Amino acid sequence: MLVIEKGLSAAMNARMIGFGNEAIVLAHGFGGDQSLWDKITPHLARSYRVLVFDWNFSGAVKDPSLYDSTKYSSYDAFADDLIALLDEFKLRASIFVGHSMSGMIGCIASIKRPELFKRLIFIAASPRYLNANNYEGGFEGSEIEQIFANIESDFDKWASNFAPLAVDVNDPLSVEKVEKCIRRMRPEVALPLAKTVFCCDHRDILDKVTTPCTIVQPTNDIVAPISVAEYMQKKIKGKTTVEIIDMDGHFPQLTAHLQLLSVLDSVLVLSPDHQEK
Repeated sequence: MLVIEKGLSAAMNARMIGFGNEAIVLAHGFGGDQSLWDKITPHLARSYRVLVFDWNFSGAVKDPSLYDSTKYSSYDAFADDLIALLDEFKLRASIFVGHSMSGMIGCIASIKRPELFKRLIFIAASPRYLNANNYEGGFEGSEIEQIFANIESDFDKWASNFAPLAVDVNDPLSVEKVEKCIRRMRPEVALPLAKTVFCCDHRDILDKVTTPCTIVQPTNDIVAPISVAEYMQKKIKGKTTVEIIDMDGHFPQLTAHLQLLSVLDSVLVLSPDHQEK
């Protein structure tokens, strides 16, 4: 197991596990940390080197000064951190798996440094959460404003209410895990980050993404509806496919991990790209 002790990777708790010629990078979403990948990393580590880390907003990161709400008011700064992390580990042509907000971060990074990415895999990702003309993002403006108000007025209560909505309630252990992860965030981080996420609009970058992409989409996700996956497939310039997982919720890596692994295996192990190495 390779662990780099200095630089950005140490601050982001980055670690590489597993063996293989190819590397997979797992990037969690809002309110999460690298532990949300625990159900799938052992399987992936049998054939790949797997890089996991915590974004600087995560409650798992020890240094609270790493997250600056002004600097990280857009995904660009996160993309720069991702690029720096891959450079530190000397990774090229990696397979990037981004959950939720990390999907667009991976897109931006791939546009800036395409040689770093062999394939992008998005799990329940979205370029825009707000509905617009001829675009169904999933939320009305009033709903987003209510989310911000609830986070600001009582963050712990909001986290307790949000987790069962975002995670399949038939998997109470996963609901509890996500709730604990979210509540580990500092409220002063959660609110500006929520505004960065829910007010983003990255639809205009999709046609600049040339890396092959796979969109993994739950059938019933309150955060990112299927219409978003279909929109992304049409707009992304690189060859893009959509893989539907029949499930409720926003976290297939927790509540439908076997189905997710089946999709990943079909995309990666059985893909021509993988067979050529």
